[in-house]
Amino acid sequence: MNKMIIILIAIGIWQFYFNNGSINEVAEIKRATPQQLSAAKNISQPKNTYQCDGRQHCSQMRSYEEAKYFLQHCPNTKMDGDHDGIPCERQFQRW
Repeated sequence: MNKMIIILIAIGIWQFYFNNGSINEVAEIKRATPQQLSAAKNISQPKNTYQCDGRQHCSQMRSYEEAKYFLQHCPNTKMDGDHDGIPCERQFQRW
């Protein structure tokens, strides 16, 4: 019984080491600064792939994030009538 427990512990350590990287890598992650962790999180998140394609109106937008991108990056948009930087307020209920 004791040998079986020792074998199971050894297998668990072996799997952890090869599946999750070396123990040194885990220690490095624990020492990372909040800024490094934030940067890593931003890099690991998938980016929206919006691009200026001539759309100008709120009715052509599928999400608030898309409308915000268009307002900030694309010319001749007509999505911010009161010029407060918040696009499509009625459509996406952002008042």
